[in-house]
Amino acid sequence: MSYMLDEDFDYFYNSKGFGPQINSQPVPASVVESYRGKLPDALLTYWQELGWGGYGNGLLWLVDPREYSDVLNAWLHGTDLYSKDRYHLFAYGAFGDLYAWGERTGPSLHINSPWSMMFPTDNSEKVALGRARQDSLLWNWFGASSKKKFDEEDEDDQPLFDRAVKLLGRLEPGEMYGFVPALALGAPCRLNRLQKVKAVEHLMFLAQVQPPRVMLNIVQEAKKQGLM
Repeated sequence: MSYMLDEDFDYFYNSKGFGPQINSQPVPASVVESYRGKLPDALLTYWQELGWGGYGNGLLWLVDPREYSDVLNAWLHGTDLYSKDRYHLFAYGAFGDLYAWGERTGPSLHINSPWSMMFPTDNSEKVALGRARQDSLLWNWFGASSKKKFDEEDEDDQPLFDRAVKLLGRLEPGEMYGFVPALALGAPCRLNRLQKVKAVEHLMFLAQVQPPRVMLNIVQEAKKQGLM
């Protein structure tokens, strides 16, 4: 089935192979409106038309930001990012990669929870241009997505997702594949170290394993150096 909500989502859904959606959960109209002006209108349209649910057989999940607000705060606490913007987690990957939208900075925060790394960017100049430009940022995020981006590779550089589904079963809403022990503690990145876990609980645990490393914002640094 084709969802022509916009060209980029259609490309994501059909050409990139993230369709069909699984485990769709309808989003109450009151929740949609509570995020009006905080998240791009295009994302709210996805919520209205498709609900929250999984894509790529559970490789990526669009979720209710309210359920992950404590998770996001746990990761941001103690970093300079905590007071930089108001972030809302709108998606997560099967292995615990978190994607947050900043009300001022747009799709500006990727948290790689298995490796305890945070990758900030800053799209504030584009966000400030208005809702149409915010929608464009979101469309670009989906259009640039790939299955490889959300997968995890083992220590032999082999993708894990399809093998994890075969071994442990497909994820349900609110679940993820977690490494036990955690990779941030030095455990090997192997298929037999994966377990199906509750996402919120495991992400909260990973946030406490060790302080996350906030990686350099390459674009921002280039601007400071006068290279852009």
